[in-house]
Amino acid sequence: MTDALHIVCPHCHTTNRISRANLGSAPDCGSCHKPLFDAHPVMLDEASFTRHIQRNQIPLLVDFWAPWCGPCRQMAPAFEQAAAQLEPTVRLAKVDTEAEQALGARFNIRSIPTLALFVNGREVARQAGAMGAADIVRWTQLHLPRP
Repeated sequence: MTDALHIVCPHCHTTNRISRANLGSAPDCGSCHKPLFDAHPVMLDEASFTRHIQRNQIPLLVDFWAPWCGPCRQMAPAFEQAAAQLEPTVRLAKVDTEAEQALGARFNIRSIPTLALFVNGREVARQAGAMGAADIVRWTQLHLPRP
């Protein structure tokens, strides 16, 4: 197994090669020079979602939500806190199912908020309903592949 990982920039969506050993040392994007990890979820549209799913070599935790959804808005600060705890080993992202209806349909999202964990481009776990930060972190770690 190689020591380098592909990490997609949350700002410009360029793929970067980062040494596994340097993952936790605040690496910057080689293209836009912004931090690859800033402890905040990244908002994704269909094109950037596909890029993050296909190119990231770290797990991707996606919050499928909508702006009109009360439980979604209630969970947003907890998801933000979870990002600070799970990065850089997991990328956290949000998909607005109102704006990105094709993604909601593609993944058969029937209730929101719904969390979906993707590893190597494949969905490995799904959880519907709002959760607190500790529960999000615990649920994610429970479903991560073991080394």
